[in-house]
Amino acid sequence: MYGIKTYNKISPVGTKMFDSALYEISAEHPAPVGAIVRSASLHEEVFPESLLAIARAGAGTNNIPIDRLSDDGIVVFNTPSANANAVKELVLAGLFMSSRKIIPAIEWAKTLKGNGAEVGKMVEKGKGAFAGPEIRGKTLGVVGLGAIGVLVANAASELGMTVYGYDPYLSLQNAWNLSHNIKRATELKEIYEACDYISLHIPLNAQTKGTVNKAAIDAMKDGVRILNFARDGLVNSADMLAALESGKVASYVVDFPTDEMIGVEGVICIPHLGASTPESEDNCAVMAAKELIDYIENGNITNSVNMPSISMAKSGKYRICIIHKNIPNTLSAITAIVAEDDVNIENMLNKSKGEMAYTMLDVNKCDTEAVAAHLYKIDGVVRVRII
Repeated sequence: MYGIKTYNKISPVGTKMFDSALYEISAEHPAPVGAIVRSASLHEEVFPESLLAIARAGAGTNNIPIDRLSDDGIVVFNTPSANANAVKELVLAGLFMSSRKIIPAIEWAKTLKGNGAEVGKMVEKGKGAFAGPEIRGKTLGVVGLGAIGVLVANAASELGMTVYGYDPYLSLQNAWNLSHNIKRATELKEIYEACDYISLHIPLNAQTKGTVNKAAIDAMKDGVRILNFARDGLVNSADMLAALESGKVASYVVDFPTDEMIGVEGVICIPHLGASTPESEDNCAVMAAKELIDYIENGNITNSVNMPSISMAKSGKYRICIIHKNIPNTLSAITAIVAEDDVNIENMLNKSKGEMAYTMLDVNKCDTEAVAAHLYKIDGVVRVRII
């Protein structure tokens, strides 16, 4: 039986993907080969030697110690498109809320309770304080054209906005999905100078932390409205607060509330609801389960954040899966070892991603223990698995 550990409550639609004759799913499994996590932090977790892979039922992986897991040969998956529609819908709601002062208007309306027949007159007298612009005819800049960014850009265009998109790493698939109406920006400066609204859809890492800072805000249009449904650290909080106070930024909508942002005029704090829909939770759980199953049973990797995407139809009795560092001559060393062990390779595939690489060999005969032991002697080999 393969053990699967769950670190959060996972949608049963996803857990049912695992064949009960092959898999045992538990939050307390002592020796899992796979794990599924949503928001639980794993940075202090001690992982068992049995663990082969972790699937994050969601897009962000800041709660997972990716470097440490890579060093141990543990594959980390995410589900980048499963919650895309849920986030897109909330971003659109954010666009409207940032413009029309809907939330303060609703809060003000609550204060009219108890005024009886006078409420109507009070509404007509006070509603002018909550006037705001329509989004139709305005310009939106989408920073990051992944699965969510593409959906946001396309939807905003359909609502009558002029949309600029910026993504120096735009994938071919996302390029195909992007509406021809979207204007391609080649640098962030174009977004800052042209757009009335800016929506962030990029990962948080060392390069993107504080992307929206004083210099960036100074380059933007006066009264710009900024939406952040990606990660809190993309925006420098002190610089944002100063820009809100000066009026440079008219509104900041963020799905990651922090103490300094809560209650600030012009800030709309949403309690991380981007993927909080039953459909999204089901989709993420199903995708995470499929990724784990395909890797555990077949050695194929899809949507990994630390290993290359690689898939090969099985053509031999055994499949040798090797996670190794992406260093010169490793592949030739691997093939030399299996040749010395009198193993004939039926099919082979090798791919790399950054510092890591993955090689699959299909063979028809193999002394599994001897071959694995010999492969581990190669410099840079992290993990060997023979299916």
